[in-house]
Amino acid sequence: MPDAAALTRGTLDDLVASHRPLLDDALAALRERGYWSAFNESPSTKIWGESAPGDGKAAFEALLGKDFPITTPGASGAVAPERPPYGITLDVRYPHLQADGVDALMSAAAAGMPAWRDAGPLARAAVCIEILQRLNTCSFELAHAVMHTTGQGFVMAFQAGGAHALDRALEAVASGYAAMAAAPQTAPFSKPRGRGEPQRLVNTFVAVPRGVGLVVGCTTFPTWNSYPGLFATLVTGNPVVVKPHPHAVLPLALAVSTARSVLDEYGFDPNLVTLAVEEPDERLASALATHPDVRIVDFTGSTSYGKWLEENARQAVVFTEKSGVNAVVIDSTNDLPGLAANLAYSLALYSGQMCTTPQVILVPAGGFDAAAGHCSVDDFINALSVALDDLLGEPARATAILGAIVNDDVLARLDAANAGPNVVIASKIVEHKDFPGARVRTPAVVRLDASDTEAYGNECFGPVAFVVETRDTAHSLEVWRELTTTKGALTASVYSTSDDVIDRAADVALDCGVSVSFNLTGDVYVNQTSAFADFHGTGANPAANASLTDGAFVANRFRFVEFRRPA
Repeated sequence: MPDAAALTRGTLDDLVASHRPLLDDALAALRERGYWSAFNESPSTKIWGESAPGDGKAAFEALLGKDFPITTPGASGAVAPERPPYGITLDVRYPHLQADGVDALMSAAAAGMPAWRDAGPLARAAVCIEILQRLNTCSFELAHAVMHTTGQGFVMAFQAGGAHALDRALEAVASGYAAMAAAPQTAPFSKPRGRGEPQRLVNTFVAVPRGVGLVVGCTTFPTWNSYPGLFATLVTGNPVVVKPHPHAVLPLALAVSTARSVLDEYGFDPNLVTLAVEEPDERLASALATHPDVRIVDFTGSTSYGKWLEENARQAVVFTEKSGVNAVVIDSTNDLPGLAANLAYSLALYSGQMCTTPQVILVPAGGFDAAAGHCSVDDFINALSVALDDLLGEPARATAILGAIVNDDVLARLDAANAGPNVVIASKIVEHKDFPGARVRTPAVVRLDASDTEAYGNECFGPVAFVVETRDTAHSLEVWRELTTTKGALTASVYSTSDDVIDRAADVALDCGVSVSFNLTGDVYVNQTSAFADFHGTGANPAANASLTDGAFVANRFRFVEFRRPA
């Protein structure tokens, strides 16, 4: 009978053969940059089967009030830190990792790295794809986990927390594999000499992992923001420690549990992926990020902590997505209702709790040209108010789009803006028929002058937007440039019927390193991007030092080591 290692290798070879076509499709999609998705974003029972929604909800509910079935080396005791925004009680208990357990966790994480490295890029990519496909099978369970930890509406949680996050993960896997495949595994070397036989060697190139990776999750998009770093680090041969935000643990706990099961099944150490959960304010991320064994850090969150990581985790390569101030420049339009409707949806989606949501809307004080004639600032605000009312007037539709306010800080910022003297569209309370404890609010819009930079010039995360009056479009472009250069931005929008203005705006975007969308008036929104087609962020302005998912995001997670032998 074959030994266990041979059986495992045979199974792994089968896995590679099974998943190679999907990997090849993903690699082609990376090159083509058009629309392509490996996972279905619709929760329709025609796709998933009649029992899928109920089964997923039941699986989620079966986790509540219990110890989550996972082991974390170095942990002691249990912790249940989540505070659900819809008001239901989760009380899921996770292994509690404290600072005194970090060394044990690092030792356990690193132990499986040699075998994972030696498996090679193709086998690692196949294992990663298997993890993603198994996560896809529990999409409904994960959607409830995302919904009840982040406040996203169910459909958004299903899409952004499921299919879209999985696509971004697959994009990272394909990008990492492509970077490692840039060098052949072996290559003949023949250098002619003046006399005699040429010099002949056989060179072997091995992609060598850097070391333990750390993923620091955020509270609003725990899977979408964490999967790219997690899978880029894993596919390039490194172990990964996942440190969720204390209020959004369950979605990442499910992901880590699935990864550990797949790794174990195919003969690898499950501690290649581990979960590190803390109570709020224990600063576990700092202890992990500065540990000498941690060589890669992925972070999404505040600018202040992102800068702290960049400055203090010096033994690691640090990838950060931080806060920014996303601007909209309005010069002119041939579709004011479409502009207003598009902008209203972008402001309302998930209550503006997205790093890509527009915040500052720059409008000339003298108004702008529209198809129906001149549009004053008052006219624009009225059109935006009408669009928000049309979008959010029906409570069931409103709660699906808005979701719930994720935490007290967001609510405090909204309440302060709503009570201020310059509010022109007041936020309203929306009652949720299914979750009476949910805090659901419509966006507030504040009118300011361009000189009021203290009021609008920093990220105001949540459902608050500012209509900022400028002298003219040239001044709007200057304000946009200054905001993006000093504060950073992940998105930008420009509305103009003038080719000259669009060209000038394009120059600003190139100078500042921010991607821009022009004249969006339909059902494509500035705060939504597609994996394989769109890069998320550029890494070229203060809002982020990395882009999802370009070559720079993956290439620095490994190194090539070469062996040379005489032929």
